[in-house]
Order: sequence, then structure tokens, then C-alpha cells
Amino acid sequence: MALIHRTTLKPAKVDLLAGWLPTRSWYHGPAAPELVKAGGFRLDDPAGEVGIEFMVVTEGTDAYLVPLTYRAAPLDGAGHALLGTMEHGVLGTRWAYDGCHDPVLTAGLAALVEGRAAAQAQSLTDTPDREVARAYGGADPLPGLGVPVDTDESTEFTLAGGGAVLELRRVLVPGSQPAAGTRGHVTGAWQRPDGTRVRGLFAAVGPRR
Repeated sequence: MALIHRTTLKPAKVDLLAGWLPTRSWYHGPAAPELVKAGGFRLDDPAGEVGIEFMVVTEGTDAYLVPLTYRAAPLDGAGHALLGTMEHGVLGTRWAYDGCHDPVLTAGLAALVEGRAAAQAQSLTDTPDREVARAYGGADPLPGLGVPVDTDESTEFTLAGGGAVLELRRVLVPGSQPAAGTRGHVTGAWQRPDGTRVRGLFAAVGPRR
């Protein structure tokens, strides 16, 4: 169980993201975004070492899903996925990564889809996030996830065996639902700039297109 600390964080997460998002193929906003944290959830690392967060940020009317991990030391071989470092008022220096390249987060995402892990509230300790829903119709655990590949709208992981992919939506669409033939999925909620709360598809497992 991750403990949520009420403390300072410098720079703020959205400030790190403001410099990183414009370098992504799936980001379609201005070069100098004005980001607003709009939702998301956490997962617990079974080993209790890595912070795992799926953050939703908005830029204007566009919403983006950014999986992040926070570590007490650099992750070997993941320099390309490093957003930067932050100074945490309790934990000290934290290395922030694009979680799609962190094996702790990808294992947690697979466990969430299958129902072996539960989404937790972003800002509360030991509190489930009831707005996150998931479903899985497979009889067997998901096979291993391959190397993530960014597209114009998402990040895709080929599953071991090559017959299916896990698609993590990066550009969120209000009201979106899993497509026909989907084997498993995760949906969640976020807040639009006008204050309305909307739901949409966060991730789906289905056949390779």
C-alpha cells in the first residue's frame, strides 16, 4: 500500500509534463502547453518501492493519459523515458519516468486489466478509485507485453505470441467504449475544463489491427 504524503514537490508534475508532452507523437496541442491535472488513479507496487500513477491532464479541450513512475534511483536502461527529477519534501529526489517503459508499471497495468490489482485514489491512502472500471474475458493471464510503440493516438504493446495488442489510450475521448472483439479493457473518468465529469476508454486488449 502506497502512503500519500502531504508535502512539497518541486518541480510540480504538470511542469515536468509541459516540457515533455510536446515531444510525443500523440500530443496535438501547442508547443508551450498550459496543463491542468484533470483526473487519474494510482496502482500499488507489490514491492512498495515504485510510485505508479496514471495521470490525466487537459490542454484546452484535449485530454491526455500519462502513466508515470517515480523512483528513488535511476532505472537502468530507461534514460530515454526519463521526464526529469523532482525534489519530494519527505522522500527526497525522485526520478520520474514515462511508465510505459517501466516494467513495474506495465506489470501493474496487466494485473489491473485481469482484476489482480485494484485502482487506488490519486490523493488518498488505502482508498479504492470507484470510477475506474475494468473487465477481462480471458481464461488465462495476459502474456508478456512487448516493447511499447507510440502511434498518433495511443501506445501499443504487442502481447507475447503476436496475435493481440494492449492499447493504452493517450488521447482520451469522452464516451469512448471498447471495440468489438476486445478481450479486456479499462475505463475511467476525468474533468473537462467546463467542470463536467466524463468517462472514456483508457486501455483495451484486442486483436492486432
